[in-house]
Amino acid sequence: MEVTSSVLKPVPTKEERRKSILYMVICASLWSIGGIFIKMVPWNAFAIAGVRSAIASVIVYSYIRHKKIKMKFVKPAFLSGAFMSGIFLCFVIANKLTTAANAIVLQFTSPVFILILSAVFLHKKCRRGDIITVAITLAGISLFFFDQLTPGGMLGNCFGILAGLMVACAYLIVGEIDEETRMTGILLGQIFTTIIGLPALFLTETTVTTPAVLSILALGIFQLGIPYILFGLAMKNGSALACNLIGAIEPLLNPVWVFLFNGEAPGFFALIGAVIVIIAITLWCIWNDRVTRALEATQEGATDKIV
Repeated sequence: MEVTSSVLKPVPTKEERRKSILYMVICASLWSIGGIFIKMVPWNAFAIAGVRSAIASVIVYSYIRHKKIKMKFVKPAFLSGAFMSGIFLCFVIANKLTTAANAIVLQFTSPVFILILSAVFLHKKCRRGDIITVAITLAGISLFFFDQLTPGGMLGNCFGILAGLMVACAYLIVGEIDEETRMTGILLGQIFTTIIGLPALFLTETTVTTPAVLSILALGIFQLGIPYILFGLAMKNGSALACNLIGAIEPLLNPVWVFLFNGEAPGFFALIGAVIVIIAITLWCIWNDRVTRALEATQEGATDKIV
């Protein structure tokens, strides 16, 4: 699940909306292959994250130059870049320590953290539906820890939850941003991760084999670089709700690919917890969008009467 923006934009045409949906479907599908290739690279998690982001940064920068997007090195870009770096690092670490299913579903809990952080730090009032969603999602998360986990698996679950928190922080810090700031933040996130993770490539045991090299190239190009470009294109004409809901393809497909190619399956309780989390957050996104639209319509009606 990734960061979205609420910037006001012109009403897109039907064709533009269709393209946006297509871009997001491809994007989420490519994101979902992360678990497969991370499992196939026998390197330290920081080394994987560093090399993956180094490759992705070249892809993202090439796109920025090709589209002649003016980069904005402003505070929101640096902050979003820092939190995105946290997402990239935590996700890889979680995948190395726990199952791919646990890692991606726990990251998908970011909307719950947005609700909690908004209430604590921004003093936003939580609605009954928000509280119910938080309670159900937290119950689902707790099931992930009922399976028989090694200390490493337990720590991996914690990093999966931390990745979700990083996504939430990035969303709250960025707020409303334009394309230039968003793309700058994405590029900075890749660069920060490269700086933090790349030294581990030389400080830890790194077995360079053909499968490892091909896997890391797939991660950098197809799982991180290209999807973020598609995500930016999808967000131009797609709603935040549509992109979030389509993004649910990632936690659904990720464990399927890993099971088919690596034979790794989530535990029974984790599987039940994953179903609870995905359904609760998806239903909340739909409900929240309807409530927001109804409130906006009421406010517009009241404004018209005053005028």
